[in-house]
Amino acid sequence: MDANRKIVQCVPNFSEGRDLKKIEEIVAPLRNREGFKLISCEPDPSYNRTVVTLLGEPEVMIEPLLMFVSKAAELIDLNHHRGEHPRMGAVDVVPFVPIKNITMAECVTFARRLGEQIAARKQIPVFLYEEAASSPTRQNLADIRKGEFEGMREKIKRPEWRPDYGPAEIHPTAGAVAVGARAPLIAYNISLGTNDIGIAKEIAKTIRHSSGGFRYVKAGAARLEGRDIVQVTMNLTDYRYTAIYRVFEAVKAEAKRYGVAVLGSEIVGMLPLQAALDSLAYYLGIPELPAVKILETHLLGE
Repeated sequence: MDANRKIVQCVPNFSEGRDLKKIEEIVAPLRNREGFKLISCEPDPSYNRTVVTLLGEPEVMIEPLLMFVSKAAELIDLNHHRGEHPRMGAVDVVPFVPIKNITMAECVTFARRLGEQIAARKQIPVFLYEEAASSPTRQNLADIRKGEFEGMREKIKRPEWRPDYGPAEIHPTAGAVAVGARAPLIAYNISLGTNDIGIAKEIAKTIRHSSGGFRYVKAGAARLEGRDIVQVTMNLTDYRYTAIYRVFEAVKAEAKRYGVAVLGSEIVGMLPLQAALDSLAYYLGIPELPAVKILETHLLGE
C-alpha cells in the first residue's frame, strides 16, 4: 500500500431510509470500487434518511459519486418524502473530510469539482458549505437548508441564495444539494424515555451553541416512528473541545429536571478513535487512555 496515498472520508446523506431495495440501488455505484471503500451504510426509517461513509482516494470517488447522485435523483421524489430529519435534496449533503496526506484546501477543490459536475450533468442546484463555502453566510449548513425542500422553491430565487452551481430553481423532484469540506464531526443521538417532543426540544436548546450551550454542538429534536420515544439529535463538530461524555452527562442532568430517563444513545456513521477513548477514560476514571493501550490498534496495517 502506498504510504503517500491521499485519504479522505466522504459522508453522503440521502433522503430515503425506509425502502431497502431503493436504498441498495442508490448505493450500488459506490460498492466494490478500486481506490476507496464503502465502510458504512446506515438507513434510519424515522429520519427517512441514509448516511453513507466512504474512505479512500478522493480522485476516484468523483465519478461513482456522480452516478450515485444520478440514481438518487431518479428514485427519490421529495414531493412525497416525509421524515424527522431536515432535508432539501434527494442527495442532501456530500462532505469531504481530510484524513491522511491531504489538506483541507485540497478537499475544498474536490468538493467544488463534484458540485460543478452535479449541476452540469443533472441540473441540480448546488450550494457549497463549511470550508468550501463561497461566502461566510454559507458556511453553516443549517442556514442553507433552512426552509427545506418546500421552502427552497422561493428561497433559491433570491439573489443572496443563488446557488454556487446550477440553475436558480430547484430540481422538481430532487431539490438541491450541499457539497462541502469540513473537519470530522460526530453524529450523536440520545434517546429519552418519553414521547413528548417538547422536552427533547428544550434539552436541545439548552446544549446547543446557538442557544448558549456547548461551543461545538448543533442540536435538535426528533420523534422516533413506531417506538413512542424522542431523541435529542446532535452534531458534535469538534470532539477535542466538546467530548461525547460531557454532552451525554449534560443531557442526563437536563432530562432529570423533567423526570425523564435517558434510555441510551447512538453514533450515526463513524467516529474518531480518540473520541471513543476520551469517553472510555472518563467512565473508567482513567486520567488518560492512549491508543497504544488498545490491543487492536497494533494490528492496523498488518
